[in-house]
This record gives sequence, C-alpha cells and structure tokens, in this order.
Amino acid sequence: MIDLRGRSVLVTGGSRGIGAACCRLLARAGARVAVNYRVERAGAERLAAEIRDGGGEAIVAGADVAQSAEVEALLEEVLARFGRLDVLVNNAGIWTGAPIDELSDREWNETVATNLTGTFHLIRAAVPSMKRHGGRIINVSSTAGQRGEAGHAHYAATKGAIISLTKSLAVELAPFGILTNCVAPGWVETDMTRSALAGDGRAAVLAGIPLGRAARADEIAGAVLFLASDLASFVNGEVLNVNGGAVLVG
Repeated sequence: MIDLRGRSVLVTGGSRGIGAACCRLLARAGARVAVNYRVERAGAERLAAEIRDGGGEAIVAGADVAQSAEVEALLEEVLARFGRLDVLVNNAGIWTGAPIDELSDREWNETVATNLTGTFHLIRAAVPSMKRHGGRIINVSSTAGQRGEAGHAHYAATKGAIISLTKSLAVELAPFGILTNCVAPGWVETDMTRSALAGDGRAAVLAGIPLGRAARADEIAGAVLFLASDLASFVNGEVLNVNGGAVLVG
C-alpha cells in the first residue's frame, strides 16, 4: 500500500540507529535515499551498498548539520543527484548527560547546535525547493521533549523546541503543500542508548514502559514511513508518539 517510488528522501544522521532504519525502510518502499553522515562515512557507505544490493537507489552525503555552509552544500548535492527533494527526515542528534549545575557551556552549545540548530539549517535549506512541488518534513523529537528528562535538561530543551518548531512550520508551510510532522520516540535500542540500557539501569527503564521493552529502531522508522506516505496526506503539525505507552500525551 505504501509506494514511494519516484520520491527522493534525505535522512540526517542516517548511518546508524534510527536513521539507518529509516533509510532501509524508505528505500524498501521505493524511495531514492540520501544517507547523511557526519563522521560515520564507512557505516553510511555500507548502508548505501546494502540498499543498492537490494535493488534500491542510495547515495551518501557527508555534512555536519550544525554548520550552515555544510548543510547548503549537502542540499545542493542531493538536488544535483536526485533532481528534487520530497521528504526530509531530521534525525541527527546527540545525547549527553549532566546535572544542570555541572552542565558546561560546551555541552549545552553542542547539543543545541546539532539537535535544534541543525534541524533549522536543514529545513531552511530544503524549503525553497519544496515550495515548488510540495513535500514532507519529518522531525525526530523525543519523549524527553514532552515531559523533560532529569540530568539531560539540554537534550530535553532541544527536543521540546523541535516540537514547537514543527507546529509553527505546519501552519507556515501548508499553503505550499509542505506537511510538517514530528515523531517522538521513547527508549530505543540503539548505540546511543546502549550504556543507559545496560545493567541495573535497564530494569528501571523498562519498568516505566507498559509494553515492558524498549523499541527497535525499525519501529520508529515505521512511523516515519507512514508520515512520508500518502496515507498521511492530511496529517500536519502532529506529534506521533512511539513510546510503548510510557508517556501518554497527544
């Protein structure tokens, strides 16, 4: 039922975790996929090769989303290769922890630059092209942006801001046929969460999830695929929660 053939997709932070799962699933639905990476070029190349071996079309495109000049070059490369951009998945993000009175300027600024400013850079660069033919912007937030997260206030602040950005742009960009939505994952089994989900901490985390487990990355990708598809043609400004019932909002 979901057919993305003829559509071009850019996934930031696409070399691993949720981003890689999104690339795989979107490609399986027929989309041409640009796998963005910052440092994990080898992982991005392996993923693109995997997609091509499966009959799909994929390119790799390096850029630090926190740097506006690199993002502009990234969009130019994607448009040169694909001719258009139909779906932008803003997934790139970092997650570090510290009590607020020990949180350094560097940690705060790096988190804001990647998670929030990076999302802004990508949207600003993609919108001029999308305004000509419509498109989908899918931002990856977090349950932390909805209820906060002790010890990770800087991360939660960026993810809450992404939700507000999503709702603002849903209204601003709708007249151009651009739908802007957000996916808010809870705990997901990825490299980023491996240490937090290890040892005694795992039981404490899982106790707060009614389904009794963390999500797989492909379960988050499924929500992204839905929002990218024609099934979501009248969904705009929505926050799609994928958290196993841990945070009952929306």
